[in-house]
Amino acid sequence: MPNPGSPKMMQQTQNAAMPGMSKGTMIGMVATLAIMLVVMQFRMQIGKGLNFVFEPLIGFGGSWPVVTLVIAGLIMITLSTLIRSYMTDFVAQARNQKISSEFNKEMRQARLENNLYKLKKLQEEQPKMMAKSMESSTQMMKVMPITMMVVIPIYAWVFYFLTYVVAPEMTSIHLPFAEVNLLDTLWVMPLWIVIYTMISLPIGQLENRVVRYFLLKKRLKKLDGSKS
Repeated sequence: MPNPGSPKMMQQTQNAAMPGMSKGTMIGMVATLAIMLVVMQFRMQIGKGLNFVFEPLIGFGGSWPVVTLVIAGLIMITLSTLIRSYMTDFVAQARNQKISSEFNKEMRQARLENNLYKLKKLQEEQPKMMAKSMESSTQMMKVMPITMMVVIPIYAWVFYFLTYVVAPEMTSIHLPFAEVNLLDTLWVMPLWIVIYTMISLPIGQLENRVVRYFLLKKRLKKLDGSKS
């Protein structure tokens, strides 16, 4: 029988927890990939269709493409954040994170003390703990196809807007180190996607924390009210 603290035993424990997460994760990944393929196949038609909505609102006649990128990034990240937030049980997620943190703390302490009996007992419970922690990942994968239905079409519209609406001379912008064109490629990625992502990621992290805080606070109040 493997030592409770050995890598072999840890690998067996991880393998025991894997089947529970695979189905939901695979469905989410396949659905997300399918949406991406459909949008990429018809991105011109999707971008042109969305142009009737977005161009009058945030296009500015193609005069300020960077401003349009910023606003489009705000719209995309706000919508995807709201969708994820309302479809995620933050109370259960926080509870699972707390339990997992305490469990890992006990596991580390048992290893430091070389307490094989305690390690064996903890590792018997580890598949259940890993299954709980994987619930969050599975939930995210289930939500991802829905957020992709918002995110990827907006990307398609930005591509169409920069390529067919904005005048070629307006896609050149001045950066502190050089003048670049939004349609140029940086390594394997168009520069506009790099800028778009740099805008979206920090804003998305901030919005996610703010929305998560208020929703978690609201749900905790509701739970406290139901108990009283």
